[in-house]
Amino acid sequence: MVTQSRGASALLCLVTITTLFTPAIAAPSDVDDLAAQGLFCTATALAESHACESSVLDDYWIAVGICINESDAKDRAQCFSDARAARAEAKTLCTDQHSARRQACEDLGEGRYDPEFEAADFDRNFASLTNPNRYFPLTLGSQWTFRSQTQLTNVQVLNRTKLIDDVRCIVVLDEVREDGQLVESTNDWFAQARNGNVWYCGEETSSFESFKGDRPMVPERVSIDGSFKAGRDGDKPGIIFQANPTVGQFYVEESSLANAEDATEVLSTNYSFGKNPALDALVPAKLAKALCNGDCVVTRNFSSLEPDTFERKYYAPGIGVFLEIEPSSGEVNRLVKCNVDPRCASLPQP
Repeated sequence: MVTQSRGASALLCLVTITTLFTPAIAAPSDVDDLAAQGLFCTATALAESHACESSVLDDYWIAVGICINESDAKDRAQCFSDARAARAEAKTLCTDQHSARRQACEDLGEGRYDPEFEAADFDRNFASLTNPNRYFPLTLGSQWTFRSQTQLTNVQVLNRTKLIDDVRCIVVLDEVREDGQLVESTNDWFAQARNGNVWYCGEETSSFESFKGDRPMVPERVSIDGSFKAGRDGDKPGIIFQANPTVGQFYVEESSLANAEDATEVLSTNYSFGKNPALDALVPAKLAKALCNGDCVVTRNFSSLEPDTFERKYYAPGIGVFLEIEPSSGEVNRLVKCNVDPRCASLPQP
C-alpha cells in the first residue's frame, strides 16, 4: 500500500482545488487570430470577455474569504449561497455583455477605434465658437433643469476649461438629486470641433449615498465608477453629437473599456410629435409640440455594459436635449427649465 505524507496530501488537495476552480487561461491566439483577420472590434470584445470572466472569479474568491470568517453557521451558509448566486449572475452578465459588444461591432464596424484628435481641429475660446452645434449648445452660463419620476437634474456650462490631450475642453456640471439629497455629481468635459462636431473627452463622476443614523445627515461619496479621461489608461474620446447627423448613423460616445462604452444610433433628424408612433411612445406631447417642428433629432443611446437597456434622447435646435426616455423601465426625464432660448420661458410642466 502506498502512503502519502501530510504535506504531499495537502499539496494534492491544493492542486485539485486549483484545477477545479481556475478557468482555462485562453491562449492569446484566439484574440490574435481575429485581429489578424482585421476583426479588431470582435477581437477587442473577446479580450474583454476573458477579462470579465477573470474578474468574476476574483470577486467570488474574495466573497468566499469573507464567508469563511463568518462565525455564525447559519449566516455563513447564507453567505456562501449568496456568493454562488452572485457568481452565477455575474457570469451571465459577462455573456450578455459579450453578445452586446458583438452586436456593436456589426453596427460600428470592425476597424480599430483610434479617432484622430488634434488640437488644431478644435476651438479654444468657448466665448467665440467657430461653428457652434445648435443641437448641443455650449454657451458659457447655459443651464438646464430636468425632472424624472424620482430625480431632479441640474446641468450648467461652467466658465472653466480643462486641457485634455492638448485639446481645450469646457466643463459642464451635472448634479442629480433625490428627495433633495445629492446622489450624483459629474464634471463632463466637452470639446467643440471647428467643423461643428461636439466631442466627449471624459467625465469625473461621483455617486453619493446617505445612511440612516448618520449625524449630520450628509451624503457620502461611495463610488467614482464610470469616470474616464481621453488619453489616460487607454481611454479615448468620442463624439457626443454630430454636426450633420444622418438617420442610421452609428458612432462612439465613450471609449473606456469595461468602464464606459456608450454608443449612439441616429433614429430621426426631422421628428415631430404624431408622425411616428414608435418614437412618440412615452413622449410628453405638449413638450414635444412646443419644441419640435419637423426639426428635432432623436437618437438611441446604448452601452455594452448594460445590454438590457437603452435610452432614446430628443434634441431641439437652440435647446439641446430636452427629453430622455428609458423604454424598458418607463422612466421619462424631461426638461422643465432652461435659459438658452426664448422658448425656455414657456416650457410645459409635468
